[in-house]
Parts: sequence; C-alpha cells; structure tokens
Amino acid sequence: MAGPVSAETEPSYAILGFEDLNGWEDDDHAAALEVFKNTCGDMKDPDWTALCNLAAEAGNAKQFFELFFRPVMITDGNDGLFTGYFEPELDGSPVRTPRYKYPIYAMPPEAKKIRPWLTRREILTTDVMQGRGLEIAWVDDAVELFFLQVQGSGRVKYPDGSYIRVGYGGFNGHPYRSIGQELVRRGTYQPHQVSAQVIANWVRRNPEQGEELLYHNGSYVFFREVSEVPADKGPLGAMNRSITTMRSIAVDPAFTKLGAPVWIEKEGKSPIRQLMVAQDTGSAIKGAQRADIFFGTGDEAGRMAGRIKDPGRLVVLMPIQRAYALLPEAVQ
Repeated sequence: MAGPVSAETEPSYAILGFEDLNGWEDDDHAAALEVFKNTCGDMKDPDWTALCNLAAEAGNAKQFFELFFRPVMITDGNDGLFTGYFEPELDGSPVRTPRYKYPIYAMPPEAKKIRPWLTRREILTTDVMQGRGLEIAWVDDAVELFFLQVQGSGRVKYPDGSYIRVGYGGFNGHPYRSIGQELVRRGTYQPHQVSAQVIANWVRRNPEQGEELLYHNGSYVFFREVSEVPADKGPLGAMNRSITTMRSIAVDPAFTKLGAPVWIEKEGKSPIRQLMVAQDTGSAIKGAQRADIFFGTGDEAGRMAGRIKDPGRLVVLMPIQRAYALLPEAVQ
C-alpha cells in the first residue's frame, strides 16, 4: 500500500463529461458493472455503499454509471503509462518426482521476524528449508518458478488435471534486483530487446550462467495456498476478491480508490477503450496515471501482457458529490 501523497506529487483534478471519454458509447457496460459489484460491497464509505446498493438493482448499466458517477481526471505531472500482468500457470505435482523437483515454499516462521533474512542463493543452496514440510507443491521449471515469484501468484496444474492456486505469502526482506537490467548492464541485450520470454530463453540456453543470473536477484518470495478460489475464477487481488481478465487493473491507491470504476484509454499497437475496476495494486504501480491491466491466466495471457508498455490516460469514475468536492472552491 502506498503512503501519503507527497508535496511534489500533489494531484490536480478535472471533471469531464462522459462525452469526453473516447469510445464510451461502444463498451460493454454490463460486463464492467458485474466486476464493480464483485468488490463494491467491501467499500465502506457511505457514498460508495449507497452506489453499491443501487448497482445490485441497476437495469441499464450504462445509465447507472452516467447517472451516479462523474469522470475525474487525476494528474500528478507524470505521463500515463499502461503495462500488463497475468497469472502464470505452471506444471507441478504435490510430491517430488524426477520431473517435478523445484519446490514452491511457504514462509518459514523465522523469515517473518528476521529482516532481511537469507538471500535467494542461501535459501536454495543450503539445507535451511529441508525436512520442515514447507513445500506447497513441486514444479518442473526453475525459470517459470522465478517468474511466478515476480508475478506473486499463480496456478499449478497437477498431472491428474486438478489445480491448486498459490498467492503471495511474504518475502525474505532483500530488495528486488532486475535480472533484465543486469543482462543489459552486461551488454547481452539492449534495453528494448528485454522481455520475460527473452530472459527465460537465455537462462535455458545457458543453464550454469542462468542459475547465477537468477541468484543476482537476492529477493525471494514465499507463497500460501489459496485454492478456496475456484479454478475458473481469477486470482485474488488486493481487495481479497477474484480479479477479472481485461476488466481488473492494478493502480496506485494513493490516487485511485480500490473498487472504483476507471475508464481506460490505452494507446499503442492494440488500443483499449474500456471501463475497468481498480481491484489490485503492485509495487511498481506508482502515480495517478499509472495502471497495470490484468490479462488473465496462462502462457498466452503472459505473452499479451508482456508486450504492453503504452501511453494513454485513465479517468476515475467517482460518486457525484465526491467528485465535485475535489475541485477548488473557485471552480465549484
């Protein structure tokens, strides 16, 4: 959770009309309303609670948003930036086998108390984790496990076709160090060439050097099983509810209230004009015009998410009274 907004990033607000939202008329407002209803019950402010009650009985989704909300453009001096994220799906097993030999670990009790705790290298090359029953599952690919830690949650598919879902359970207290940036620093790639897929392929082609590269990031993420979330639903977001493919976004809660509808105008090769809901956060998602779009689960979602780094703007839909209360008195 982000801290209070600093003086250097004091936001400014402008109320727009729905006619100012490029593509508003063409969206599937009913789909957005269903996603909004998934989490609005957890918003405890009276104005949001009232709108949640009205949403439950809304007959026309587009009219609901237009009647009870106003679009608010929040800016902090930084340009808009959209990226994408996804839920990885790994092949795994509940027991270790010759194929499934890389463990997904739960957090040891001492790692919660000692900050920082052991590094990634120390966790994986010593016997500190052995014989303690901390293995949640075993997977068949160390590189995919590394990127599972970067994403913070994922699904594991067992040989019998069943699934378990894991979510973020804590980390060892060491700062995250980008292995992509390290490959650029070494001259292996230029910045524009680096992607998760490029990194994964390089590590697999160079197993010994690749193992050392992964150790460059001393941060290590532990997990917890969250299989109470059905396999056909999205992973849990920051509001502890399932998020929805192409309707949920991660935002900076210092600027955008979790649970609020947000109109997206993403540019780039694949423009997006769509109403989404702020239901998640991320450590790299900082700023009023910064958002991470959830692309879904699995490899294809990962490829799509990995290609997104585009400009644009996001406009938050706020309850009418709350929206006007943000304006300077002279404007009101």
